[in-house]
Amino acid sequence: MLFSSPLFLFLYLPVVLALYFALGPRFRNLLLLAVSILFYIWGEGTYVVVMLCIIAVNYGLGCRVQFIPENRSSRLIVALAVAINLGLLIVFKYSNFLVSQLNVVLAIVHLPTLRLHPVHLPLGISFFTFHALSYVIDIARRNVRAGKSLDFAVYMTLFPHAIAGPIVRYGDIAAQLKERVVTTSGFAEGVRRFILGLAKKVLVANTVAVTADTIFALPGRHLTLGLSWLGIACYTLQIYFDFSGYSDMAIGLAKMFGIDFKENFNYPYAARSVTEFWRRWHISLSTWFRDYLYIPLGGSRRGPLRTYLNLMLVFFLCGFWHGASWTFAAWGLFHGAFLVLERSRMGRLVESLWAPARHLYTLVVVAVGWVVFRAETMPNALTFLRAMAGMGRGTGLVYHTGLYLDSQLVLALLAGVIGSAPLLPLLARVRGRVLTASDGFVASTLRLGVAFAEVVTLSVLLLSSAMLLAAGTYNPFIYFRF
Repeated sequence: MLFSSPLFLFLYLPVVLALYFALGPRFRNLLLLAVSILFYIWGEGTYVVVMLCIIAVNYGLGCRVQFIPENRSSRLIVALAVAINLGLLIVFKYSNFLVSQLNVVLAIVHLPTLRLHPVHLPLGISFFTFHALSYVIDIARRNVRAGKSLDFAVYMTLFPHAIAGPIVRYGDIAAQLKERVVTTSGFAEGVRRFILGLAKKVLVANTVAVTADTIFALPGRHLTLGLSWLGIACYTLQIYFDFSGYSDMAIGLAKMFGIDFKENFNYPYAARSVTEFWRRWHISLSTWFRDYLYIPLGGSRRGPLRTYLNLMLVFFLCGFWHGASWTFAAWGLFHGAFLVLERSRMGRLVESLWAPARHLYTLVVVAVGWVVFRAETMPNALTFLRAMAGMGRGTGLVYHTGLYLDSQLVLALLAGVIGSAPLLPLLARVRGRVLTASDGFVASTLRLGVAFAEVVTLSVLLLSSAMLLAAGTYNPFIYFRF
């Protein structure tokens, strides 16, 4: 049940909100648990058992590690939690990949290959296993206390974030799970954030996705310089507006129920280095790897060589977290290599450049990385990159940019470029200064005008999104596959 589907928008969400506010505070967590499990069953059916088993096991491990000293026993419990959660993730997400790689080796040495029926990947398993791991580890580190069974179950299943993130730490919302108040302003902010996220997804991501998918599906012999750059420009905007739109909707939904999630994106395409990009992109994932892998490995405390090794290992695993494919691993290593380079003399060189040049450098690196991320195989990625470098074999007679650059796509590209820039925070600051400098009557008039303009804008965005959804346009979420 997608957030950007008529079923969710016009039936599920209104009914859940009505029931939530009709019940007293004592029963609201029970309701959230019930509707979240229903939400998951709708998409995965009996695979909800996997999620429920993870909840039960990690709740028990969390309670156990809570009441023992920080010693060898607590480390064994944490190790058990890591083994169980990552073991399940490997079984469901990587079994087919591992068997296929083993079969390559077996074929080389002329031994019989193995057969494995395709293993189904349960929705959200990459996210809720990371939620469970952070819960047990944080209790062992004495950063949080074990929660009540109901609170923990709600944390794990909460439908705004359970399937595609953001990755939420238990300690960030533990107090809100116990007691929370939904204010009128908070609910309104949640609605506003949800509509903006929906518009990002439906109006921008879905529109550019059609062209991105079409161009990436073309045979390599038809790719030209213009086609390849149009394809990666569309995909660069698609993946950002798709996932940041989902994160905005998740943050907005949680806020409607009185729960605050941390931000997951901070205008990453405004970054002026790859290092800064990763401080702005999928923040909940990058900080998870930092706190639970990079720092325990020694971080940057054990000299340059160990730091570089840690960075490469973290980004290799970050790539594999996204999917069981060597292209994802290569994408992670590609970004890890640039983070290593930016800690060397190259980093000082980049910092000395003119700001627009630093920004252009970052966008080019990120775009090249997205080619590897999006391609089905490494040969496909290399063919696409050669076309981007002007060495494509396409003539431009059969397939050319004019086939795709219609008015709808151009409008979506312009909206994507503008929306990728931090203009909304800038406008908010300007509005604040103007209101501060104005007297009472002028300030009141300005506030009324701004409020009216915001309501009209949000209404137009919601109506436009609903119309496209009603028309049954292209509407998957990229991060559901992870």
